[in-house]
Amino acid sequence: MSLPARALFLAALLVSSAASAQSWQAVPSGTGAELRGLSVVNGKVAWASGAKGTVLRTVDGQQWQAMQVPDADKIDFRDIQAFDANSAVVMGAGPGAASRIYRTDDGGASWKLIVTNPVAEGFWDAMAFWDKDKGILFGDPVKGSFQVYTTNDGGRSWQEIASKGIEAMPNEGAFAASGTCLAVAGSSDAWIATGGSATSRVFHSPDGGKTWRASATPIPAGAAARGVFSVAFLNPKEGFAAGGDYKETRMAGTNGAFTTDGGASWTPVQVAPAGYMSVVMPVPGAPRALVAAGLAGSGYSLNAGRNWTELDKTPMNTVGFASPTQGWAVGPKGLLMKYTGPALQ
Repeated sequence: MSLPARALFLAALLVSSAASAQSWQAVPSGTGAELRGLSVVNGKVAWASGAKGTVLRTVDGQQWQAMQVPDADKIDFRDIQAFDANSAVVMGAGPGAASRIYRTDDGGASWKLIVTNPVAEGFWDAMAFWDKDKGILFGDPVKGSFQVYTTNDGGRSWQEIASKGIEAMPNEGAFAASGTCLAVAGSSDAWIATGGSATSRVFHSPDGGKTWRASATPIPAGAAARGVFSVAFLNPKEGFAAGGDYKETRMAGTNGAFTTDGGASWTPVQVAPAGYMSVVMPVPGAPRALVAAGLAGSGYSLNAGRNWTELDKTPMNTVGFASPTQGWAVGPKGLLMKYTGPALQ
């Protein structure tokens, strides 16, 4: 190996070692509840959510306050969307009325129950917002089709819409594991990720949820715990899907796929570390950067998902970033971590 090549190799090895050794720092969360929802507004403001009606908030990027939504101690908040330090919408997941939406506009001092799922066999999975007003929510199949709701007032009200092309295959469903099995981009594009059936799929809507078209992905399915768990888009064309099997967290095999045509076709990729990934998220301020994480650990890509570098193997449920140098992760037993690794750009 030539001296220049050897120098480049050693530099890459040092960067990789540093990332693995010091990528995340534990932060007191004030709760032991399982945490699955995370919404990062900016470098100082972020919200998280989890089981037993739990919500967390930071307004300085350092200290987090844990709170409980009144009369929601049995509700599992799998997703949260924050708009600023005072306003946020949180989604409960579960059968029937356990799927519900609350909103606060006073930093969590009070919460208003907005809507509950009126269908006993329904189960909401995730929500996403294009802006502070326009959002979308979806749930597992009812009478053969996924439920789709939209809001135009920041989650203060929701309307179920009769979507076309959202029919499910036998045993197909979504995974409310991180609030990221639904993603949006542009002004009206949305994507839904699924699993559990013979094939894992991603549905794409170009019109705010009115019509959908499904495409198969190379991420293995064929079992109730297996499929695509998360989808993220850097722009309306370039996206990434991540998944695996939550019962076999270190299982080798394809756990990622990228698209360059808005989800019409997918190319398999091995995310590092190998195993179950429950979330993939873009990094604001770095147009090509993605971070994936799950019970197998966490990793990052700087080229829209073509290649991946391991961060570490700490089990996580979801991540969120404010910039290439600032982000958080949440996970089992109240896990809360702050990103301390290299700049992701």
